[in-house]
Amino acid sequence: MTVRAEKPVSPPPEPPAPPPARRQRKAARQEAAGGAPRTLSTVANPESTFLNRELSWLAFNERVLAEARDERNPPLERLKYAAICGSNLDEFFMVRVAGVHRQIAAGVFTPSPDGLQPRETLRLVRERTHTMLREIEKATRATLKVLAAHGVRLVRVADLGKRARAALREHYLTQIQPVLTPLVVDPSHPFPYLSNLSLNLAVLLDSGEGEEPDFARVKVPVGVLPRIVPVGDALLLLEDVIAAHLGDLFKGRTVLAAHVFRVTRNTDYEFEEEEAEDLLATIEDGLRRRRFGSAVRLEMMGDTPPGIVTFLQERLGLAREDVFILDGPLGTADLMGFPAERPDLSFPPYVPAVPDLDGDDDEGIFSTLRQSDVVLHHPYDGFTNVLNFLEEASRDPQVLAIKQTLYRTGDDPRLLGALRTAAENGKQVVALIELKARFDEQRNISWARKLERAGAHVVYGMAGLKTHAKVTLVVRREEGGLRRYVHIGTGNYNPKTARLYTDLSLLSADPDLGADAAELFNHLTGYAEAGYSRLLVAPDTARSGFEALLGREVEHAQAGHDAWARVKVNQLTDPALIEALYRASRGGVRVELIVRGVCCLRPGVPDLSETVRVHSLLGRYLEHARIYAFGNAGSPEVYFGSADWMSRNLDRRVEVIAPVLDDRHRDHFLHILETEWADQRGSWELSVDGVYQKLIGDFSAQQAFAEARHPG
Repeated sequence: MTVRAEKPVSPPPEPPAPPPARRQRKAARQEAAGGAPRTLSTVANPESTFLNRELSWLAFNERVLAEARDERNPPLERLKYAAICGSNLDEFFMVRVAGVHRQIAAGVFTPSPDGLQPRETLRLVRERTHTMLREIEKATRATLKVLAAHGVRLVRVADLGKRARAALREHYLTQIQPVLTPLVVDPSHPFPYLSNLSLNLAVLLDSGEGEEPDFARVKVPVGVLPRIVPVGDALLLLEDVIAAHLGDLFKGRTVLAAHVFRVTRNTDYEFEEEEAEDLLATIEDGLRRRRFGSAVRLEMMGDTPPGIVTFLQERLGLAREDVFILDGPLGTADLMGFPAERPDLSFPPYVPAVPDLDGDDDEGIFSTLRQSDVVLHHPYDGFTNVLNFLEEASRDPQVLAIKQTLYRTGDDPRLLGALRTAAENGKQVVALIELKARFDEQRNISWARKLERAGAHVVYGMAGLKTHAKVTLVVRREEGGLRRYVHIGTGNYNPKTARLYTDLSLLSADPDLGADAAELFNHLTGYAEAGYSRLLVAPDTARSGFEALLGREVEHAQAGHDAWARVKVNQLTDPALIEALYRASRGGVRVELIVRGVCCLRPGVPDLSETVRVHSLLGRYLEHARIYAFGNAGSPEVYFGSADWMSRNLDRRVEVIAPVLDDRHRDHFLHILETEWADQRGSWELSVDGVYQKLIGDFSAQQAFAEARHPG
């Protein structure tokens, strides 16, 4: 039971009331008649009750691409959306497409839930991604043209005047060429290894009369050097600068041509965790092996001669369908940090609110939490309060222990500093660091070593499971005994992403939540049996808990009550939970789902999912919070946590889902769902034919939440 105060902490202000649902649906129909944006269908098998997972992912990227085209977004933000599309597609190839290739190579013929075999899925994916890459390029070039009209010019070297060319050559010779390594391919120099996502120049060199040109590769050192090179008031691509100065790199040789190309590799490695004596060493070895994964995609510019295309395709062992001939620029993900400080071409800056949680006595935030739970809605409420909680705990002499799960940590010094300070102050510090967080493994390894040197107990998670939960437990000595304080969130302990993602945080002194958190950490660190009174924890109780909550709504519907479920997750792919939602719909339960990304549920199917509606919400911030609400015959129950409704989250990850116990906060969570469901600015609705239809209107849930924190 939540501890209540005589003067409870006020809940966050509510945003303005959203427009009525009837008006929203009417607007959507009008937009459909007027040609609103639509995605391609995610139905791969018309007979299946499940939508294709890979096509659903591509439809999500189409919705992001629509933001890159939307002229209501400032041009620099449109360029970022295009860059996000490119980055998303890179990861899609590195993981999802690579996985399909691996299934085919292993002779897998088992169909996916929608009925397609791996070869059929790969064929559809190849068709869609060829089109999508060209559309990303078109959106990028269109936005660059708009930026040029505002004085932000991305030009070619040939467009520069004589003085600018001289300045560029000096910059090239002193700042770029020393980093480059020309590699000629001949009998004594075999074809070089091309690293994942590497941008390269295929250089043709004159080898004498009657001889075939020599082939050389020059890696464009993106990452070591910025992709964008400023010269005066103009900007140039690094590969264009290098290509224009190849004569200086290959002195004494005649450069005939240079063509840009890019390689994507499989990065979804596996390892035998149960057999690993040292998990840290095993992960580090896996990171090294990831660099040498098989190629899954080759991107080349349209001016590349067919002979060079075939040469690279054969050396990389790719099918012709895995070669993408494009107009450029390749690697749009690199344009995320486009170096143009133009506030007039970007979203207005937003400063998060920072509620005062210090309390009225010397005990600061601990006094506040003894009076009432605190809920924070990021990024509208700053992550600073969570960091303050940790820093205060690290300094407080009455705090005896701090235990925390860490999945994606970022590089903010305050979080690491708080844990190190606590350890140095003699507190028991336990950091459960997930080494298997894809693409963040190296950073997490670095954190683990720093914390171990500071004296913290570092645990690397459980064999066979990823620890994805977002939980902190603080144990404090107080009058009458020890008291536990907890933080439970939907997002990572990463202050940078907390400014870019919408997430939820609960800070609480509730004894039941504290006891459950203690059970969790004892289970994670000591493999002790755990029993939970409040929390739903995957893989133990989350799946059965969600299915029971949906089943209870069916019972309420049969008893004549208004039965409903409103759920917000990032992904919905788990077949068993989708079947549970279908059973709920057939039982008369009204279901509203906000699924940002992949959704394999097919809404609106007669006698199956007639009462199910699905929205996808995009915007300035990445929608990342997970909320699960159930009508419960007029006494709603609300949960929130770290788990999407995917098999991996429910069966192969440690996830924590917490109940919202305070009535005021429960109402606030329900209002968040209501406001986001009414969003028009960034919302799409999924139809029975698997197509997402953009809603019409300007009401933005994200803007409403932001304005509620800073009215006027």
